[in-house]
Amino acid sequence: MTEWPQIRTVGMSGVLVTFAAAMSEPANRAALAFRAAVEAEHWPDVTETSTSLISTFLQVDLAITPVEALQERLMDLLKSQDWFSAPLPAGRKLWHVPTLYGTDRAPQLEEAAAVAGVDPDAAIREISGSRVRVLTIGFAPGQPYLGELSETWNIPRQQGLSKSIPAGALVIAIRQLIVFTNATQTGWRHIGQTAFKTFRPQSDQPFTLSPGDELTFPAISRAEFDEIETKDTSGLGGATHEALT
Repeated sequence: MTEWPQIRTVGMSGVLVTFAAAMSEPANRAALAFRAAVEAEHWPDVTETSTSLISTFLQVDLAITPVEALQERLMDLLKSQDWFSAPLPAGRKLWHVPTLYGTDRAPQLEEAAAVAGVDPDAAIREISGSRVRVLTIGFAPGQPYLGELSETWNIPRQQGLSKSIPAGALVIAIRQLIVFTNATQTGWRHIGQTAFKTFRPQSDQPFTLSPGDELTFPAISRAEFDEIETKDTSGLGGATHEALT
């Protein structure tokens, strides 16, 4: 039986600490908490850290740093607590992002609901009432993968590709949501539309979200969405946030 976590080298550029074979809330929690703990150590040879859904990456020049010594430090830190139940990092935020579900602006809501086996109104109630975590950021600048939703939403990606989904689109597959940073093609189903920008290059914080942040997507009317899209110049699309403790 494979034991977790595992420590592996990534060429000569660093090491990857992986906490599970597949995505789960405890594994994601462990990756986020362990990254924060590594950064708190202030190891001079670790020049950058990042997380994926289930792993923590440490950028280290392994041509200079002996890998055995680094692995030993990591093992000592891993043994210091149960990372699968560790507190999430400090400084996280809870965001509330107004979302228009369905209509011509998000035309795949009914399709996604049918695949999940629920009616569209029930789909809106569940998704708009769910609270999801930024599991990781990737694919495009600042773009979050959010989850996990209930097992109802363990639906596959569509087999074909939608040719272009707009920036701010809320899409769904495999118990996760994504808010698109840019217009792009995708196999994820477009169920909601926001005016929320996850990447604001002129801002003091270009990436609006950080791994570990949490989000809700409350439903709004078409008139409310149109007003936000017309009048909100902040890039936040009417979103509000509060500190998480």
